[in-house]
Amino acid sequence: MDRAFDVLEALTAYGGEAGISEIADRTGLPYGTIHRLLQTLLARGYVRQGADKRYALGGSLLRLGEAAERLVAVWARPYLSRLVDLSGETANMAVLEGDNVVYVAQVPSPRRLRMFAEVGRRVLPHSTAVGKVLLADRTDDHCAALLERTGLPRRTANTITDVEAMLAELALVRSRGFALDLGEEELGVHCMAVPVRDDDRVVAALSVSGPAERIDALPRHTLYAGMRRIAEDLGAEVFGPPR
Repeated sequence: MDRAFDVLEALTAYGGEAGISEIADRTGLPYGTIHRLLQTLLARGYVRQGADKRYALGGSLLRLGEAAERLVAVWARPYLSRLVDLSGETANMAVLEGDNVVYVAQVPSPRRLRMFAEVGRRVLPHSTAVGKVLLADRTDDHCAALLERTGLPRRTANTITDVEAMLAELALVRSRGFALDLGEEELGVHCMAVPVRDDDRVVAALSVSGPAERIDALPRHTLYAGMRRIAEDLGAEVFGPPR
């Protein structure tokens, strides 16, 4: 059973699709073992095989994923509430599904003027702080291929629309530990996002978003330090190994 999960996690790490050699590199399992596990997963619909003989995550995972997302949203709510208390602004959690960012949980700001990102909304990652955080955990080759597939449509005059410029932005995110959206998805709205980790992987992103002048007035490094602590607590208590 553990080895089957190793194969599924390897496929996830490669963006949902990989060949046997890539799975072997990631898991350290023998080719014969991987082949037997894949045949079982294929029969159950958890993996599918394309015409190019590469393997991809299958449709049966959707049933599990939808239920898991609902549970994670419930579990994440106390941590999002802490973000609201910290910043006074709307807090969100998002994940990367395929080439899109999906907002899976939100706690709104108590202020009259506040930002909303509808739970379930799907957006391209290049123009959002959460998207940048989620991409920054991937290699440049993976990110470049994703960006070539999706394009970098201009959402506002501030949107980064060049692949090389986005790769440089992702390098900055990796070095400082957080991402910013400075009116790149919607003019007048600024966001800060931090990663949520499960050991060595980024599994989600947390963000606070609000009117530009209010977000910019917050002490950035103090906000980041508080957000990082909350994200670490969420990663350890919700996504980490059982205690």
